[in-house]
Amino acid sequence: MTTEYVPRLFERDAEIRMIGEGLLACALPREAWTHEAHLGACLWLLAERSDIDIDVEIGPVIRRFNASVGGVNDDHNGYHDSITRAYVAGVRLFLAQTVETGLAARANALLLSPMGRRDWPLRFYSRELLFSVPARLGFVEPDLAPLP
Repeated sequence: MTTEYVPRLFERDAEIRMIGEGLLACALPREAWTHEAHLGACLWLLAERSDIDIDVEIGPVIRRFNASVGGVNDDHNGYHDSITRAYVAGVRLFLAQTVETGLAARANALLLSPMGRRDWPLRFYSRELLFSVPARLGFVEPDLAPLP
């Protein structure tokens, strides 16, 4: 029997801002850098930090954070460029479509939406391509469907 993944939802806007600020300051505990935190931070960056060019800075921000908590960014671990960029596209799509206005409400709706699913990038990429070294190290165009 397989059980469907149920995301941990956010209780307050401040929780998401703390994750985003902790990511930027490399002050977030490693164990707090969950799937939900990744998406919450991405949503916060896009919705509230227009001073940050996410398309240019997301890779360096996450790589720097990973290194700060003892992680390694290499061919098999750490930052994954194509997955990150697929989620950035998904969060942008979600923000363009949502009617939610509060940060936590938007983040929770995102986590419960198709764009928030852990397997969402596999709508665009074959597993083989998505989990390849080139796709981890740099953005690779999807092979199944274009990103939104």
